[in-house]
Amino acid sequence: MGSDSDFLVVSGAVKKLKSFGIPVEARVISAHRTPAVAAEFAGRAEENGFGVIIAAAGKAAHLAGVLAACTTLPVIGVPMKSDALEGLDALLATVQMPSGIPVATVAIDGAENAAILAAEILAVGSPELSAKLRDMKKQLADKVAAKDRAVRQEAAGL
Repeated sequence: MGSDSDFLVVSGAVKKLKSFGIPVEARVISAHRTPAVAAEFAGRAEENGFGVIIAAAGKAAHLAGVLAACTTLPVIGVPMKSDALEGLDALLATVQMPSGIPVATVAIDGAENAAILAAEILAVGSPELSAKLRDMKKQLADKVAAKDRAVRQEAAGL
């Protein structure tokens, strides 16, 4: 993440990845204040065992793009909401990448979805992880079905 203030949101991704049994490393690396560290991290990520990088940053939000420029691993950008422009600046900075440097981008403060997308990417080579994702999606569907039953029952009683 670009700043330690992003960790409150990013912790949702950490928890979600750990729930799937995916090892996680959380770092504060600034595209602007520590660009050499960012390049070094991304350049060595694959040899260090990473399969996907999630990069959360606000305001100018260049972290995901800098990391993507230095690796062939998939990079998922999480634009962070800030006081200025409510995160729209971060969203545009993250999603508008030049040709050849793609960054998958989730919603503003969408760290949990970034974790799920990372898990889906990693699941391409893992039947076990695929099964965990199927279970998660079944649980989501079951929750919606329960809410649907409750609302229909309440509406019938009006």
